[in-house]
Amino acid sequence: MRRALISVSDKTGIVEFAREISGLGIQIISTGGTANILSEQGIPVIPIHEVTGFPEMMDGRVKTLHPNIHGGLLGLRDHGEHIRQAEEQGIQWIDLLVVNLYPFEKTVARPDVTLEEAVENIDIGGPAMLRSAAKNHSFVTVVTDPSDYAAVLGEIRETGETTLPLRRHLAVKVFRRTSDYDAAIDRFFSKAYLDEDNIRLHFSAGRTLRYGENSHQSGTFYRDPACGESSVAAAEILHGKAMSFNNYVDADAAFEAVKDIRGQIAVAVIKHTNPCGFATAETAGEALARAWEGDPISAFGSVIACNSRVDTAFAEFLKGEHVRHTGYVVQDGKLVPEPIPSKFVEVIIAPDYDPDAFALLSKTKTLRILKTSVSGAGPSEKKTYRKITGGLLEMDRDLSVLDRFEVVSQKSFDESKKALAVFTYTACKHTKSNAIVLGREYRPGFFQVIGMGAGQPNRIDSLRKLAVTKAIENLQIAYDAQGSGAGFEEFVRDAFSQMVLASDAFFPFDDTVRAAAESGVQYIVQPGGSMRDVDSVRACDELGMAMAFTGIRHFRH
Repeated sequence: MRRALISVSDKTGIVEFAREISGLGIQIISTGGTANILSEQGIPVIPIHEVTGFPEMMDGRVKTLHPNIHGGLLGLRDHGEHIRQAEEQGIQWIDLLVVNLYPFEKTVARPDVTLEEAVENIDIGGPAMLRSAAKNHSFVTVVTDPSDYAAVLGEIRETGETTLPLRRHLAVKVFRRTSDYDAAIDRFFSKAYLDEDNIRLHFSAGRTLRYGENSHQSGTFYRDPACGESSVAAAEILHGKAMSFNNYVDADAAFEAVKDIRGQIAVAVIKHTNPCGFATAETAGEALARAWEGDPISAFGSVIACNSRVDTAFAEFLKGEHVRHTGYVVQDGKLVPEPIPSKFVEVIIAPDYDPDAFALLSKTKTLRILKTSVSGAGPSEKKTYRKITGGLLEMDRDLSVLDRFEVVSQKSFDESKKALAVFTYTACKHTKSNAIVLGREYRPGFFQVIGMGAGQPNRIDSLRKLAVTKAIENLQIAYDAQGSGAGFEEFVRDAFSQMVLASDAFFPFDDTVRAAAESGVQYIVQPGGSMRDVDSVRACDELGMAMAFTGIRHFRH
C-alpha cells in the first residue's frame, strides 16, 4: 500500500489515523479543510491540485472529479491494458480511500434549514470516489466510517496491506452509506419541491428463521441499523434454541410493556402479544409469581419480560426442583389444579440475571434467555410501520400512557386508586383492542392484572365474557388457597369493589359502565372523547362509581 486519499467531513480520529499511515510510508493526498488540518499537525500531504493539475474551483464544488483520481481508484492492478493506459496518462494508483460525506442528513434535520443550505450539503465528489473505490475493492481499501480506522491500521501494521475479507466488508458499508445518503436527498427534495413524502427503509443482517408465523410460511429476521440498545432486536441471546418468528413478536410485546413501568419492578407474561399476566413487586421473583396469577392457564408456553435483574426466586418459581409446580385444566367448567414438573415458557428477556438464576434457567436447553437494556431507544423507534397489501402505513410510535388524569365523576380516586389506575391503563395500552383490563392492588403499592379481555369486536364482550370471567376464575383460586372465611360471593364482591377497570378507548354508550357496576367494579379509567361521554359520567354518578379520563386512546390492532 503506497498511496492514500483522505477527504473527510467528520474529522473524528483522522489526525491520528493519518499520522499512523504516514509513519508507515504511505503518501497522503488530501483536499481543502482536511489537508489544512493534517498539514497543521505536521503530517506530509500532497494537495489534490498537484495530482489533478487543476485548482479546487467553484467554492470546492469541483476538486476530485478528474481521471487522475478516478483512474487511480478504478484501474485494475492485474490488467495489462489498464496498467499501460495509466502509465501513458501519468495516473498513479490510489490504494486507500478515506472519505465521509457532507452532513446532509444532519443539516436537513434542523427545523430552520434553508433550501440553499440543503443544496450546498449535497456531496458530489465524495460519493463518486466512494463508489469507484468500492467497485474496485479487489485492490482498493475504502473507509467511510471512523470506527473502522483501527481495523484497517491493524492489518496494515501487520502485513503492509489489508485482506480481501476486510476490503469486501468495507465496500459493502460504502454501498449502504451511499444508498442511504441518496435516499435522504430524495426524501428531502421530493417533499420540498413536489410535496411528496417518500420513504426508504433499511434493514440489515437478515437471518433465516425456521418458518414464519405458521410452518407453511417462510420467515426472516432483519435488524434496523439505527435500532437502540433497548429492544428485542438488539438483545443478546445468552442461551437456548434459535428465536422463532412468533418468539420475536411476543418478546417485543412483552419487553415494550415492562419498559412502560417506571420506578417499580415489573413482569409481563405474554401470550399472542397480549399481557395475560402483568404485575409489579419489590422483587423480580414476586412480580413473576403475581403476574402468573393473572392467567395460569394461558401462561403455559408464554414469553416473559422483566424490567430488572432476574433473581433466583424468579428462576425457582419457573424451574425450581423443590418447588411445588401447579398447572390448571378445565373440568366441568372449573379450573382444577394438577402437579407439573416445571412451568414451560418459551422466552425470558431481561436486562440482567443473577448467576444462580441463570444457572438454573439454563438447565432447560430449549429455553431462550435474552439480555437487553431497558434504556437507550434509537431514533428509528420514533416511528412504526405496518405493511398492508400494496402499501405501507407509517405512524408515530405510541410512547405515552396518559395525557392527564381527570376525574369526571362525583366520586373520586384516592392516591392508591390513582396509582392502580395508571398501572391498569398501562396494561390496557399493551392489550389488543377492544381491550378491557381489571387491575387490583394485591398489597399496598403493588399491582397485578386480575382479568383481561382482548381482541373483541365490541367492548362489552371484552368486559362481560372475558375480563370478568377470568377475574372470577383467578379469585376462585385465591379463595381456595386461603381456606375458609367469608363466602365466595362476598369475597368476589369485595375484590371487585377495589379493582380498577381500564378501557383502551372511550365508551360510545353507558352500557359498559352499567355492566361493570353489575360485577361490583367502582373505579373506571378510560380516554374519554365520545360524543356521549356525559351518559357514562351520569351512569357513574347514579351508581356511585368513580371515572377518570386520560385524554389518550390506545387502540392496538
